[in-house]
Amino acid sequence: MKSSRANIRRKVHAIPVLVFESESVMSRFAGLVVFQPLFQALKLKERFSRCFHHLDGVASYSHGSLFMLLVVQVLLGFRRLRALAWLRNDPVVRRVVGLARLPDPATMSRMLSGADARSVAAVRAVSRNLVLDRLEQEQLRVVTLDFDGTVQSTKGHAQGTAVGFNKKKRGHRSYYPLLCTIAQHAQVLDLHHRSGNVHDSNGARSFIEACHGEVRSRLPNARIEARFDSAFFQTALLEDLAARGVEFTGSVPFHRFVALKKIVEDTSDWRSINETWSSAPCNWKPKKWKNGYRMLLFRKKSVKQRKGPMQLDLFEPRDFGFEYKVVVTNKMSVPSTILRFHNGRGSQEKLIGECKQHAALDVIATRTRNGNELFTLAGFVAHNLARELQMRAERPTRGTWPKRPARWAFESLGSIRQRLLLCAGRLVRPQGRLTLKMSVAGDAQADIERYAKAS
Repeated sequence: MKSSRANIRRKVHAIPVLVFESESVMSRFAGLVVFQPLFQALKLKERFSRCFHHLDGVASYSHGSLFMLLVVQVLLGFRRLRALAWLRNDPVVRRVVGLARLPDPATMSRMLSGADARSVAAVRAVSRNLVLDRLEQEQLRVVTLDFDGTVQSTKGHAQGTAVGFNKKKRGHRSYYPLLCTIAQHAQVLDLHHRSGNVHDSNGARSFIEACHGEVRSRLPNARIEARFDSAFFQTALLEDLAARGVEFTGSVPFHRFVALKKIVEDTSDWRSINETWSSAPCNWKPKKWKNGYRMLLFRKKSVKQRKGPMQLDLFEPRDFGFEYKVVVTNKMSVPSTILRFHNGRGSQEKLIGECKQHAALDVIATRTRNGNELFTLAGFVAHNLARELQMRAERPTRGTWPKRPARWAFESLGSIRQRLLLCAGRLVRPQGRLTLKMSVAGDAQADIERYAKAS
């Protein structure tokens, strides 16, 4: 319906008078209330409090409450500890965390700095069990585990950081945690925290075995799959996965095996998969291997960059070349299915990018290793809770597709934050009943009501 100019344009001259409401009733983050029933249903405060019971003494704030506040801070998009000063007077934040008064940033910093390895391990276990509980509830027939590392850079000298592989910020000190994610739920199952000067495969074998054991203990009848890049190409790791009944695909590093280049050059029986990809079998295996695994060659048609003048008035010339990769697998599917499955690893890269952007994965908050690992875990818990909230409110829209995408069409934490969490509200008590009045309408109102009821 077209509106007239009179209904659109308006002359504004008057400046409104500022009136400030009492800080005890006004909230800038009223939408956070949708997470309060979820926190209570999962008993998060009790579970996190048990992680720090050996550290809590006579201090006013318990470590469990402070860690809960850290998770809420990440949910609201505040990446630095000093941002706690902006949350101190918000009534909804205080109610969700369960505190009558929020601490200073210095108190949070001391909590992180004083954390020990025992409390970090306990928080890791709680974070992992939250994801496993959802897996057990869904009773998936197929569970796909993706493994990869990511860089956390810093300009400072935090404990445990080192100069290593850092593609974007060369020469900076960093951590290099190894992550395990669940493809079907787009959640982070666990992490193995490491300094930045280690190879991507450092500690990978034991970490992958532990993640598989945790999933197998909850879903003994499920088919477990694993995907990884060329950094994890190790004989012992592949043998362990095969012995455990895990179906896997992994990239084979060309730079470590010169013979592969000659094999690719001599291969002529390429079979087309689609307009871009072709495949061919490969009977090669490293000399040290006793038992070989299935190898597949793939090539991708790509456009070569043309240098020099182009005759644009007639046509746009294009030269095509090929990009090659070799995949090792114990799957017996056809090459096209294996290619789609292995290329589905891109969903993990998207997940890691989302965590860096919206869950402060790229932030190193303190100077201690344990404190920084706790901060990273808080970001993962916030990300996983946003996924859990959506899974409780909606039904899955996808099945087990070849690329193993997430079964839900998830909305990012950043989108949920902008649409729902960052909205104004007022706490009132009409007839003695606590009520939160919020200034939202339309789709946002429907989503808030749906998420609040889902838990």
